[in-house]
Amino acid sequence: TFPAAVQAVLWWRYRLPFGAVVCVLGLLLGEWVNRYLNFWGWTYFPVNSCFPSNLMPGAIVLDVVLMLTNSMTVTAVLGGMAWGLLFYPGNWPVIAPLHVPVEYNGMMMTLADLQGYHYVRTGTPEYIRMVEKGTLRTFGKDVAPVSAFFSAFKGE
Repeated sequence: TFPAAVQAVLWWRYRLPFGAVVCVLGLLLGEWVNRYLNFWGWTYFPVNSCFPSNLMPGAIVLDVVLMLTNSMTVTAVLGGMAWGLLFYPGNWPVIAPLHVPVEYNGMMMTLADLQGYHYVRTGTPEYIRMVEKGTLRTFGKDVAPVSAFFSAFKGE
């Protein structure tokens, strides 16, 4: 809804067809501030495990459709459809480097597998085994004392 509102104001008043791109750039700035301050700065979650979604191709196509057709209705129908259709293929350049094969301790695996090996996520069998064993290796510095405190309430 924000790209539509910004695009309407910029197009009707100034005939500038880049409202969606301006909104996506603002969203990306907010996402990276959030990723750095909250994920890394507060919980020490590795930033390279925060998967970004690439909205820029859809925003560019949305603005180009408005510029070429001069119609908000056609932009809403065709541009909105293109926005949705380009979302998944627009993320392929972000995903591609994670499928590069690497050798680690004599085993061949992808970078995505190596990331998952070094930073175990919740809900995976490795994490469940670690919780059953009682280790708190996956938690960050500030979270471990809180988790240790609440683990004392476990009833048998």
